[in-house]
Amino acid sequence: MNQNQENSVRIDKWLWAVRLFKTRSLATEACRKGLVKVDGHTVKASREIKLNDVITAEVNDVVRTIKVLGLISNRVGAVLVSTHAQELTDPAEFQKQRERNLSLPVFRPKGLGRPTKKDRRTMEKMVRSISPGG
Repeated sequence: MNQNQENSVRIDKWLWAVRLFKTRSLATEACRKGLVKVDGHTVKASREIKLNDVITAEVNDVVRTIKVLGLISNRVGAVLVSTHAQELTDPAEFQKQRERNLSLPVFRPKGLGRPTKKDRRTMEKMVRSISPGG
């Protein structure tokens, strides 16, 4: 069956295909945690979606709202995403994330060189402990 002729597709596949999540397992996990809703109802990863469904998903502390324009189950390039999904997310959501990222205090003294893996893990752990919901 051709991609354009599909009547429905699993929501976890679609979320991965339109690049909302980096991996399909992350999309499945988000569904399991209740972070994905279709038309206001929490859904399982196996839920079949249809054209014009409105999906709300929490991705990296940003609540994204997407309208389904095309049904695909294979990942597409970033340029082609707009033919399958319409972004309805309020721009203020993205701004809140930018502000949160800028306000996190990660200080590294000048002259220490590049951080090692251990340094990076320590900084990430510190950021997670400081950030709300972390």
